[in-house]
Amino acid sequence: MINNLHNSTLAVDAMGGDVGLDVTIPAVIDILKEFAHLKVILVGEHSAVEKKLANCPDAIRQQIVIQHASQVVDMDEKPASALRGKKDSSMRVAINLVKSGDADACVSAGNTGALMATARFVLKTLPGIDRPAICSAIPTQTGHTHMLDLGANIDLSAQHLFEFAVMGSVLTSAIDNIEKPSIGLLNIGQEEMKGNEQVQQAANLISNSSLNYHGFIEGDDIYKGVVDVVVADGFVGNISLKTSEGVAKMIVYYIKREFNRNWLTKIAGLIAMPVLNAFKSKVDPRKYNGASLVGLKGIVVKSHGGADVFSFSNAIKVAMLEVDNKVPQKISKVLEETLMTKNNS
Repeated sequence: MINNLHNSTLAVDAMGGDVGLDVTIPAVIDILKEFAHLKVILVGEHSAVEKKLANCPDAIRQQIVIQHASQVVDMDEKPASALRGKKDSSMRVAINLVKSGDADACVSAGNTGALMATARFVLKTLPGIDRPAICSAIPTQTGHTHMLDLGANIDLSAQHLFEFAVMGSVLTSAIDNIEKPSIGLLNIGQEEMKGNEQVQQAANLISNSSLNYHGFIEGDDIYKGVVDVVVADGFVGNISLKTSEGVAKMIVYYIKREFNRNWLTKIAGLIAMPVLNAFKSKVDPRKYNGASLVGLKGIVVKSHGGADVFSFSNAIKVAMLEVDNKVPQKISKVLEETLMTKNNS
């Protein structure tokens, strides 16, 4: 539920993603039709953005400001190259607007590595956070869970995993309105003696904090909905996510192939269509689009590069929820309270 968006402003990287303006502009218009008090700064090449807004209703157009940016970060561009050579890119300018306070959050479907590198360079990390992480919702049997890190960080210490647990807990509490989200640490087994030293030490840190620690979970527990937050390093988290995406595509492939085998299976497919559509709706990745770059001194949400209008609209809503719930401020508060508890113990 989004409640307190009066006078809130989002900076949207209009040029980012595989499709760019043909997705970002219609998505922004759809969102503004739903939220009359929201303002959006569309960042991109001015004439191109203006052209796409030609048929925008006047009432919606009044909620939009165009911020010119002369450059675009390519989807395959190296982060260091984007950071050094694209200082006037739509991505960089959108993040700068968050830094200056002219926008409350940035949403981009652009290059993930470049977005993380630029956001970290411009916004910096919160006090007590060494590395920001990528966190996203994942569908489960009970609804969804939030998982981090999904690829931003590879070599991590136990302290980093503890910081991820704090950030994931605060983000999940804000977005899902759960007072004390349960946290699971991804491991090769649920037994206390399982896992490497890094995971063992992280478990000790999390269990001795005020967080709602469930314990170790295994890969199959992610989709059972055993916990509200799944914590892993970026290497493990990204492989887990990409593996699950591959399995989902394989299942869809075999279902289609079997239903198209002959005229009898085609009839069976038509009969089963309502069930298949219901299943598709529940696991539709577009509904979960919008990965949060948590741990920064500002709100940045990454949309999938290949997002359509519906999917990009959901990424915008994730940013709106984080603004509404002041997620960075809450992460800082929880970290400060945790540090005070450690010092007093």
